[in-house]
Amino acid sequence: MLLQSLKKRLNVDSPTFTPTFIAPSSNGAPSASTPSKSTAISPKAASAAPFTPKGMSAGTATPPAYQDVPSSEPYLIPEVQEFLPQSFESLQLGDANNTVASTNPYDPFTPTSLAAAVAGNHHQNQLNPYAQDATVMAGMSGYYQGQGNFTQPLQYHLYAPLGPHRENLLAYQRTAHDFFISDAVREELQRKSEASLQILPNSSLPAHIDHFHSLVPLDTTNQKSAAIFGYPSWVYKAVSRKDGHTYALRRLEGYRLTNEKAIRSVQSWKRVSNSSVVTIHDAFTTRAFGDSSLVFVMDYHPLSKTLADNHFGTTGRFQGRPSGPHVPEQVLWSYIVQISSALKTIHSSGLSARLIEPSKVLLTNKNRIRLNSCAIFDVVQHESQLPVPELQQDDLVQFGRLIMSIATINPAAVHNIPKAIEHVGRLYSTELKDCILWLLSPSNPQNSKGIDQFLGGIAGHLAMNFDNTLHYDDQLHTELNREMENSRILRLMTKLNFINERPEFAQNEQWSETGERYFLKLFRDYVFHQVDAQGNPVIDLAHVLTCLAKLDAGVDEKISLVSRDEQNCLIVSYKELKRGVEAAFQDLLKASRRAQ
Repeated sequence: MLLQSLKKRLNVDSPTFTPTFIAPSSNGAPSASTPSKSTAISPKAASAAPFTPKGMSAGTATPPAYQDVPSSEPYLIPEVQEFLPQSFESLQLGDANNTVASTNPYDPFTPTSLAAAVAGNHHQNQLNPYAQDATVMAGMSGYYQGQGNFTQPLQYHLYAPLGPHRENLLAYQRTAHDFFISDAVREELQRKSEASLQILPNSSLPAHIDHFHSLVPLDTTNQKSAAIFGYPSWVYKAVSRKDGHTYALRRLEGYRLTNEKAIRSVQSWKRVSNSSVVTIHDAFTTRAFGDSSLVFVMDYHPLSKTLADNHFGTTGRFQGRPSGPHVPEQVLWSYIVQISSALKTIHSSGLSARLIEPSKVLLTNKNRIRLNSCAIFDVVQHESQLPVPELQQDDLVQFGRLIMSIATINPAAVHNIPKAIEHVGRLYSTELKDCILWLLSPSNPQNSKGIDQFLGGIAGHLAMNFDNTLHYDDQLHTELNREMENSRILRLMTKLNFINERPEFAQNEQWSETGERYFLKLFRDYVFHQVDAQGNPVIDLAHVLTCLAKLDAGVDEKISLVSRDEQNCLIVSYKELKRGVEAAFQDLLKASRRAQ
């Protein structure tokens, strides 16, 4: 670009050079005898500042390409200077008064040398948008105070694959993300793991309740409500000292146990095992909260929410109106099948759920629900308990009310059943409407209804839901298959790290540097410490996985291992390397067993 610019400046159209110190004669020709100005250098020039060229155009006789000449056009504003991009060749522009305009320090067209000089004066506190630590940004520390004490959450997003994704891979080719589970499953599991490990420091809750510790409240509201159980209820997450597992504790505040048989009824619920019922493990009374409280120990399902929170949300002041979009009919049938399965197990055990309402049914996964708090009424209302057949009939009625309220997206729909049924008939199929009507209809001695009859009526939807479950099972097995080889690679890397760079073994400080162990050291450098022609490290996951897989299989392929000083070069096969790994690890294992 520079050469082309000089060629453009020096062409046939360039003005003729005329010396200014030779006076022209009367006929226009220069006269040699005409007295001229002295061309001697003044002694004062010795102390002058050295000349530093500002650009390639300095010293040329070419007139400036632009001059700020006032324009007479009415649409030009003389106060606003017209924008003129500066190039590498023209760094200074002459204004109307032949004065040199200073270069704009923020000009993006400024050369690197000049920009560096200007940056020393004007860009001392420049913001680096790529800095990882915000506290090191000059001049911005006031906006990021206390960042060193902030605890980052799980960095699950660091594993997300970035597009574009290659679709033209051959049958034997794989991408890095083919070896791991999908992003959605991994992120969901990590969020649940993070919720399970959450703690509440400086809490006013008791440090220990029976054999549980690290209590964390799970209630989404701090308002006391005794409308359901008759006592204010609270839910906590706690860790057991016996097995280290996390459980959910439901506490009934102010309950006084008057009959030991009431709390023994929980033993029957311990034997209830159904995938759609939250398992009850224990129940006990405690005064750790400063009062007499009854605590139920149940399975903890992290990040779960109730059907009321999922479908109704915050209803606001219009509680008699639908609060959201209608639920797809396939989802409603999935709910019906799961609750029917739970009631089948509960009724077969001679028990009754007694509590089937949106605020006590947990949504633990996508369209995956579980009945919760089923054993509480058997303890709280033990003295005034009705016969079990009547309670089981009431379970079916509550079941119908639950489906009807979710179908209408209105928790108050149970107060006007004919209108709610009419609304369901307009939105859903006749089969779903008849299903709800059958559940809500009262039982009579001539035509008693039970959960077995209901399951027979929805047999087609049972098969469909079972088929969906099998598809989901296949998907999970596919995800598990991706992780199958990871444990094999982990075991192999564990063995290599036990052997490589071991300071001493059997009173031999050179054990890891001799024999077959030396091959393994060079193999470690071959796999993890390779560099390119410029000496830059090679970070290639495909190379690492390929080499470790071949080592674990013990193939006959041979590789060249070079020492770090490039004085030794060994040709070995993966089969020989595997034999060396197994032999060295067995030596370590035998010595460890003798020490025990």
